[in-house]
Amino acid sequence: MKNGLLGAIVVIASLGAEAQAAGRTPGRPHPVMAPLESAATACFAETILANPTATKHARAGRWYEAAGVTGFLCRPEVDAMVRAYDDLHGRGTGGRYFRTAYARHLGEQLAGRLQPLLQRHDVASAEPAADRTETAPPAE
Repeated sequence: MKNGLLGAIVVIASLGAEAQAAGRTPGRPHPVMAPLESAATACFAETILANPTATKHARAGRWYEAAGVTGFLCRPEVDAMVRAYDDLHGRGTGGRYFRTAYARHLGEQLAGRLQPLLQRHDVASAEPAADRTETAPPAE
């Protein structure tokens, strides 16, 4: 009886491990993680643009400092990502994932999203420059 029960537990555990392994492809995000990572990155991008100090860091290319200024505002998105990673890979792995793999690519992701918005553009005017003689009142 014990051997049958132990055998059933081993089979069920191995099926669960196979299902988890099948869902993971090295170099590709897990389908559950992709929208959570995107939401966290979008939150960082939005809050950086809304904060003048963070925007100044971003314009200088200091993405981690920019995210650090406003990071507490994105805590719900980050917590959801960490919890999901913990559920997929085991307790405690989500925090480590956020501090290492996610943070390693965050600067690159923010640069891709925000660089076009942060670049200063010169705008040409089609109107001729006002001539000082035209603006002076006519002499009588």
